Amino acid sequence: MYLVTGATGQLGRRIVRHLTERDCPARAFARLQADYRKLEHWGANICIGDLRNRDDIRRACRGARVIISAHGSGRNLDGAEALDYRANMHLVDAAQEFGIEHFVFISVLGSDRDYSDAPVFKAKAAVEKALLASSLNYTILRPSGFASNVLRLAQQFRPTGTYLLVGEGAHRTSIVSTDDLAKMAILAPDIEAAGRQIFEVGGPDVLRRDDIPQIFGRLFNREPFVVRVPLTGVDVARALLGFVDTELSRSLGTLRTLLAHEFYCTPAETARVREVFDLPLESLEHYLRRHLDLD
Repeated sequence: MYLVTGATGQLGRRIVRHLTERDCPARAFARLQADYRKLEHWGANICIGDLRNRDDIRRACRGARVIISAHGSGRNLDGAEALDYRANMHLVDAAQEFGIEHFVFISVLGSDRDYSDAPVFKAKAAVEKALLASSLNYTILRPSGFASNVLRLAQQFRPTGTYLLVGEGAHRTSIVSTDDLAKMAILAPDIEAAGRQIFEVGGPDVLRRDDIPQIFGRLFNREPFVVRVPLTGVDVARALLGFVDTELSRSLGTLRTLLAHEFYCTPAETARVREVFDLPLESLEHYLRRHLDLD
């Protein structure tokens, strides 16, 4: 049995779908308020619970063979401590208690860079350290960014041709196909070379951030209108917010970190992923074309 947390999210949903397509028993951890109808339709066992509740986590882990931690605080700006850190620590504890065979943890590229102002990065780094210190067989995947997030930007670009670019357009990125990442999470427990290993995961191409609106332009056959906003605009907004909600202002440190730094994988890191997982990597443009039905 594969337990998947974050099962209704962009990545978790894909993991559950690929598992059920392979006839692998999948237990999808979901909140009562979430829309999990598709997961049920695919044949997943739905486990209702709250990742903030340790007892719910232990109940979900009991009887599982593999845990795939695919959840995150996402748009829940104040959830880094509760979801990215504490929930994962409870999962690690439960995995050791119940003798889980393999723990797949979706971290983030740059978790080892000590971004002290980014709560999500700090939380992911702490969970990684706990896994390394444990007796568990684990695989840590550090994606550089989800192509499914860029898909939402493409859908917003489509009617207007306008693209908002915050920060340096020259910064490099190597966004991974969310489908490829889901496949890696599923394959990892059965690949000996993936055991107790950390992988930096990106797509096959290293892009500049200002390449993305050009890709959109090619996809929709229109000239992109790029609105450039300096990073200082984020700093000003964050400072003003600090007068009203200091916790929310602190949480925005993760967003600023993502905008202020480069997140890309080296050719050697990408080659290692290809070799270990024996998986051809999908380019961002191909991913977008496929999901936008442009072929």
